[in-house]
Amino acid sequence: MNENKFNGMGKIYSKYRPSYLMDFIDYLFTDVGISRSSIIADIGSGTGILTKQLLEKGCKVYVIEPNEDMRFIAETNLNNYPGFTSINGNTENTTIDDNSVDYITVAQAFHWFDREKFKKECQRILKPEGKVILVWNARDNKNELVIENHEVNRKYCPNFKCFSGGMNDKINEDDFSDFFNGKYETKVFSNNLIFDMDGFIGRNLSSSFALKSNDAQYNNYVNELKRIYEKYSNAGYITMPNLTRSYVGKV
Repeated sequence: MNENKFNGMGKIYSKYRPSYLMDFIDYLFTDVGISRSSIIADIGSGTGILTKQLLEKGCKVYVIEPNEDMRFIAETNLNNYPGFTSINGNTENTTIDDNSVDYITVAQAFHWFDREKFKKECQRILKPEGKVILVWNARDNKNELVIENHEVNRKYCPNFKCFSGGMNDKINEDDFSDFFNGKYETKVFSNNLIFDMDGFIGRNLSSSFALKSNDAQYNNYVNELKRIYEKYSNAGYITMPNLTRSYVGKV
């Protein structure tokens, strides 16, 4: 995992990235087996978006984030929760004790990981019946708005590969057989996101590939995003077709 990709982006990430659908959170508790007594390691936790939702349910959560900027935001926002523990660790060395957690969550981050090394770390820290939960908020890439948004990012952002930071194409095939041990459960939830203009632009700027304000093409980039917003907005808001996709299994 390259913790430097989001340097200096903690505030904008925390402000503009969406939380996870409550239907997904409920699914974790009713179907997957998470409870208030569960011990969870949220790895690559960023500013703690999913972490907060788990803490609100009463869980004990170890927050593993190597990026100092992102980790500081999480600590500032979540330190008051009794179940919160922040750790300066990474996917290959969480520093958590052997066989100590019931579940591992990875929200919007697994595509950055070295799968083989991360799997070994999961096997080390999970209890014998523990599970890993991977989740993404992913744009519906068949929608015209998303396609046009994709093209603007491809035109202006040299580091852009695809949405979700260069996520492997396997996400679209639901293929994680090289990571999970045997069968794993796939769930897809419709989770359309509604933005005003500031939110739509901010969501784009919170991506690892996005241009910064000192980049030569920054103003042209933002103007193109404004054009898309004006084209697709209705009554001051734009609806971004979005899916929450999760994958749960043992490793």
